Amino acid sequence: MIKIIKPGLLTTVQDLGRYGLQKYGVIASGAMDQLAHRIANLLVGNEENKSALEITLIGPVIEFTENTLISLAGGNLSPKINGVPVDLWRPILVRKGSKLSFGPCKTGCRAYLAVAGSYQVTTVMGSDSTYIRAGIGGFLGRPLKAGDVLNMERMTSCSKRIFQQLSNEIGERDYIEATWKVDPMITACYIDKKPIRVIVGRQYHWFTEESKQAFFREEFMVSSQSDRMGYRLNGCHLALSTDKEMVSEAVSFGTIQVPAEGNPIVLMADRQTTGGYPKIAQISSVDLPVIAQAKPGDKLQFRLISVEESQLKYLEREEQIKQLRLGISLLHR
Repeated sequence: MIKIIKPGLLTTVQDLGRYGLQKYGVIASGAMDQLAHRIANLLVGNEENKSALEITLIGPVIEFTENTLISLAGGNLSPKINGVPVDLWRPILVRKGSKLSFGPCKTGCRAYLAVAGSYQVTTVMGSDSTYIRAGIGGFLGRPLKAGDVLNMERMTSCSKRIFQQLSNEIGERDYIEATWKVDPMITACYIDKKPIRVIVGRQYHWFTEESKQAFFREEFMVSSQSDRMGYRLNGCHLALSTDKEMVSEAVSFGTIQVPAEGNPIVLMADRQTTGGYPKIAQISSVDLPVIAQAKPGDKLQFRLISVEESQLKYLEREEQIKQLRLGISLLHR
């Protein structure tokens, strides 16, 4: 079990989402940074879709009531165990009674805490993800509060092997980190500040030529009016060259809509199922983790790529994750 001593700014249970129900008006939700979420689970021997804690900007204080195998991935929120800094992107065995806390936000804004076996919560419509507005999923359909206690599911055979190996090495220490970690090639997107890659949206041709050029030339700043549903961006005004009106149509994670005032909105994990604003672009799947780690005040730039390049980059990322999954299974067989 783990006990929440302090909840942090926004700490929720998330998996990879509630899919197949958007036609009924049920949003997908799920982890904002699915790459970090998946890797955190792999590092403790879980299936990639298992639930993990999504920790936003200001982290919680968590007490471990039993020896627990954990991993941290995503944004660097200065994690510490009993006041001693610990690393991201590797398995960590934590001794019973130890406390995990967080400090300043160094990079990104969302960290993911996975535990071996994952968290024991009530599955709603096929998903463990918390959707706060509807009060469903996760832990009682809400962010975690002080005093909450989360139980864990049974460990997989891979989790047990990682747990046992680190148990043999921990000695009298409060925790022990594995000697290996995720290849920096996979996590480079969290360090390298490059333009976010996009493909053209369905209504791209509706915008003036000046607006299309400005969209890729100018910087946009993430507004304080941003949350898990969407990011409002401040920057140059984007205008339409036509007075056409559109019927609401399907949207997805990373869709960039432009309402009448001309400031783009990037739709995120808790996005609505349909949207009625013109779509100037769609963020490439491979760069969704980058936008998920952007926080209010961060500046963004966009770069146009083809659908084919977007698909290729996605496949390259999936191959990297496949190799990580294989490496962990071979290391702990």
